[in-house]
Amino acid sequence: MEKFAPSMPASGTGYVATADGLRLAVETCGAADAPTLLFAHGFGQTRGAWGGTVAALAAQGCRCVSYDARGHGESGRLPDGADSKVGYHMQQFADDMLALARAQPEPPVLVGASMGGLLGLVAAGETRPPPFRALVLVDITPRWETKGVERILAFMQAHPDGFADYAEAAEQIASYLPHRTGRKSEEQLKPLLREGADGRLRWHWDPALLASGLVAESERYQPRLFAAAAQVDVPVLLLSGARSDVVSHATVAEFLQLVPHARHVEVAGATHMLAGDANDAFTREIASFIRTLDDAGARPGERIA
Repeated sequence: MEKFAPSMPASGTGYVATADGLRLAVETCGAADAPTLLFAHGFGQTRGAWGGTVAALAAQGCRCVSYDARGHGESGRLPDGADSKVGYHMQQFADDMLALARAQPEPPVLVGASMGGLLGLVAAGETRPPPFRALVLVDITPRWETKGVERILAFMQAHPDGFADYAEAAEQIASYLPHRTGRKSEEQLKPLLREGADGRLRWHWDPALLASGLVAESERYQPRLFAAAAQVDVPVLLLSGARSDVVSHATVAEFLQLVPHARHVEVAGATHMLAGDANDAFTREIASFIRTLDDAGARPGERIA
């Protein structure tokens, strides 16, 4: 992975440049001298997915850094998208994460959901010294249940022409997440949608993310993920949703064999969208994990028994 250290915003929201010139939207909150947590969202999400957790953990004495991955949210998109000679590739996302980790005052705890967790595994297992103090994986393991991922991709691909208004978008989200009560308001949806020249509202991500082969590439990453996981030597917490269709008891058991020092917690009632389904429980588990690191005095490269 290429060594590149962007200039970080001290607080609030700002933009940092990547090694290849894109701008990433980065948000920082909490005391400057507090232990740092770096939050990496899943494919098709934004840093807003962490909102409740970031606010709660910052109030408890953590410095929280969250960002929109390239091609997502307010971060930059590649010129010409899928037609670019470069295109979107997993290594770019991993390089961005590693650069942000290196830009922190000290190695952060990486909290990575789905795609963000896979990238964290690669960075933690392949980089020495370790770029993270510890690793929190949110409903993801090196091997995943294909049907669950296919369901996510089907939703992302289902509305290429966008929506006439926010109510229509809210209706589609409610159909996709029927277990949640209530519907997203217009204010909640605004960060997730962009208005096009035709007046239609489309999701925040670059359509080229789905067309560039990035999804197929993730399958080819699995041998690399297994090899990286076996080399992770920092404390690890795996949080999974009891109703997840992406992570299963079998994939969790396989991961715990690869990383025997990892701790696993299954969150009742939660699906793959764990932070949104059970945010209070999710936040409590992370806070408890951070306390164990502080109590143990864990540092990068120190394995928990």
